[in-house]
Amino acid sequence: MFMLFMSIADTSLFINCGGPRTSFEGNNYEADTTNRGPSYFSSPSDRWAFSSSGVYVGLQAASYIASNTFSLDVSGPDFYNTARLAPNSLKYYGLCLQGGSYRVRLHFAEIMFSNDSTYSSLGRRIFDVAIQGRVVLRDFNIMEEANGVGKVITKDFPDVTVSSTLEIHLYWTGKGTNAIPDRGVYGPLISAITVTPNFRVDTGSGLPVGAVIGIVLASIVVLLLVLFALWKKGIFGGKNNQEELELRALDLQTGHFRLRQIKAATNNFDPANKIGEGGFGPVYKGVLADGAIIAVKQLSSKSKQGNREFVNEIGMISALQHPNLVKLYGCCIEGNQLLVIYEYMENNCLARALFGRDDQRLNIDWATRKRICSGIAKGLAYLHEESRLKIVHRDIKCTNVLLDKDLNAKISDFGLAKLDEEENTHISTRIAGTVGYMAPEYAMRGYLTDKADVYSFGVVLLEIVSGKSNTNYRPKEEFVYLLDWAYVLQEQGNLLELVDPRLGTNYSKKEAMRMINVSLLCTNPSPTLRPSMSSVVSMLEGKLPVQAPIIKRTTSDDEMRFKSFEKLSHDSQTTQVSTYSQDSQGQNMNAPWSDSSVSVSVPGKDENVTSTSRLLPDLYNVNLD
Repeated sequence: MFMLFMSIADTSLFINCGGPRTSFEGNNYEADTTNRGPSYFSSPSDRWAFSSSGVYVGLQAASYIASNTFSLDVSGPDFYNTARLAPNSLKYYGLCLQGGSYRVRLHFAEIMFSNDSTYSSLGRRIFDVAIQGRVVLRDFNIMEEANGVGKVITKDFPDVTVSSTLEIHLYWTGKGTNAIPDRGVYGPLISAITVTPNFRVDTGSGLPVGAVIGIVLASIVVLLLVLFALWKKGIFGGKNNQEELELRALDLQTGHFRLRQIKAATNNFDPANKIGEGGFGPVYKGVLADGAIIAVKQLSSKSKQGNREFVNEIGMISALQHPNLVKLYGCCIEGNQLLVIYEYMENNCLARALFGRDDQRLNIDWATRKRICSGIAKGLAYLHEESRLKIVHRDIKCTNVLLDKDLNAKISDFGLAKLDEEENTHISTRIAGTVGYMAPEYAMRGYLTDKADVYSFGVVLLEIVSGKSNTNYRPKEEFVYLLDWAYVLQEQGNLLELVDPRLGTNYSKKEAMRMINVSLLCTNPSPTLRPSMSSVVSMLEGKLPVQAPIIKRTTSDDEMRFKSFEKLSHDSQTTQVSTYSQDSQGQNMNAPWSDSSVSVSVPGKDENVTSTSRLLPDLYNVNLD
């Protein structure tokens, strides 16, 4: 409909990215000054739009518009003194352009680094550029291409075919610096965009009045039909708040669900479909219209973090894809509803399979236990070493390991995930974890590295081999945890006594010794002596030898202090009953599967910090039934 009234304005595009309206060479460059974060923005003229995604990790008040901070002597038009930038992805769209060939010119100037010999001159910004889905600039470095900061450079693309919409995509691939001169100085940056046609623009009237009227009326009818179809699908089924618009604009690898879809899948959140209860809300089983079974986490809308933080967390989680991680299908923000949709795990959690009631336990043979251990290790190795962002889970335990229909292990609960900033490993604001699984340096001093997950994995590995809970099995009064018993048996040279008696003789003694020794190696009190998770995978597969150290439980003051903390933790557990403890077997099994939390005073801090999750705790915390 709009194509009928073509003028020169519909065959060209001039945008001052990140700056006010200005003129250059007789062309009027439109203003682009909104400073939103991950969002979608359309220009007042409706001739162009942009979307950005990503957040600057660790930066509370980030700006998405850059200015000439160092007063660089920038030659050229005024629009080089400002720019738009984004943490991950920045897309500009030219809307309703006349079909044909266009010349696209992109204007750049690096204005966020200094041109002196100070620290602020050491930054490197590297990103890629794609036009119409085709990469045209790879590993583009503005400063290097322009031979310095404050130097202007243009990149021309003389023949870009456009049918109606032009897409210019600038995106960061994780290269270059990200904290020079300040945290968050990285990602794509652009000063201006110029788009002009390679064809002659006809400004005369080309169609008879009657034909124009007929086409306009037909277009209106088609538009109304499209709007009606979108309304039927629920696109206009309610008030879209700002957070929902931002979620739609994010370039997530997940789906966006409507509330009506989730209500239909869960029978309007029928209590009969409730399969668990986490700290921030219940979990429901649901069936989508196509027959897919899902798990729906209904988060509290009263979360302090709010919907914006929810969107940011979803953006992080959606980037994590691995066979041994619970798959995120999508999410829903509508009204006051915050929902996360995950794959449904038929065999519940590993804790229930090993420590649940007699009618709930699974008969897990030795080969399956080996596969489960290997799967957990591979999932953690991915989080620590293989994903683009290094992630420390912080709460590895049997309740956070789910089992699919084939008893394959998948790690859940990324709400406790901590972006592992290598320069800031001492977490002084909050300790999040579960008693009996936390590494001593994390529990006592709040010192967090990926080796804390290695320690927790060692505890879980010991539980899988023995079939006993680390926090609830006490063969003797002086033993606080299952791990204490393992130390004693190691000193006695009788580690095979740890193997689950339910296995009988149907297991490999050699493999059992290897797994137990890996467990003891992972739970070494010194984090520097624990292996990486990739090494653990190789050890479990027999590709690397295992030599577990002999741990003397009373040979160091640090270990003595840790034992005192263990006693304190156990006392805390006895006052907060765990639904799978020995003393609670007679309780109502309809209660959700949960673990005790612990409050720990971090040395050097006046406040107590409590084991709580972040925005997405217990994402699929399942019920014993």
